[in-house]
Amino acid sequence: MPHETVPNAATPDPSRSKASSCLRGALGCGGAALVGVLVLVVTLTWGSWGSTDFQRVAPEEMADRALQRSHKAYEVMGFKRTIEPGVEDIGVSTQNTFGSGFCYDGGLLGLEDRTVDGAYSMRHSWALDHVPASQAVPGFRRLHQFFKDNGWKVTSYGEGEQGRDWELFVQRDGGERMSFTWYPEREYFTGGASMPCAYDPEWKNGDVGPAGDDQRPPAFGPARRDQRAARRRVARTGEAAAEG
Repeated sequence: MPHETVPNAATPDPSRSKASSCLRGALGCGGAALVGVLVLVVTLTWGSWGSTDFQRVAPEEMADRALQRSHKAYEVMGFKRTIEPGVEDIGVSTQNTFGSGFCYDGGLLGLEDRTVDGAYSMRHSWALDHVPASQAVPGFRRLHQFFKDNGWKVTSYGEGEQGRDWELFVQRDGGERMSFTWYPEREYFTGGASMPCAYDPEWKNGDVGPAGDDQRPPAFGPARRDQRAARRRVARTGEAAAEG
């Protein structure tokens, strides 16, 4: 399947618009230029409006959300192995890590680059080695279809044509993003789930570094998830018996 990338909307040619305005004589060339500047200012201001209007969510909760997204993608791919927390050699070994980063405020016109106090973004990253084509190819196609069927916007998708790696990038309203890459030559698969920016309710003036930078994920994989579900069922059964 050819590489697909969602195109951006075509931008009108300002020179043709300006020339047309001059020929019509409605505003004149100088007036057209002024209108263009005003339109640009309004567009930038509108785009940056509410850019720091983040929810207040604890880093632990955002980390759990990211982990849940990764778990679902892992299941759709059909992987069965359990990945222990951490990474020994990025790009080579298995990986199961959380990471947080700063959030930025572009200012009124979106032209600045300031960090937002107390705001952070959370991401879960995972990777598997020894993933052959017989497993990666059908799984990747299932994953692509899964996101299309569940309201995600596929921003880029490619099936490794012309020597490229297999890639899938998706996003949905609210700022969630996910990305996946399979490297055929190395039989290496990577995935990641990024959550939207949020304010840490526990942040205080003077705190340094992005919130949630100390989060550590549990072992990752369907076996460990089934174990946690079983423990919850046992706990609910015990509670019901106590009430009876």
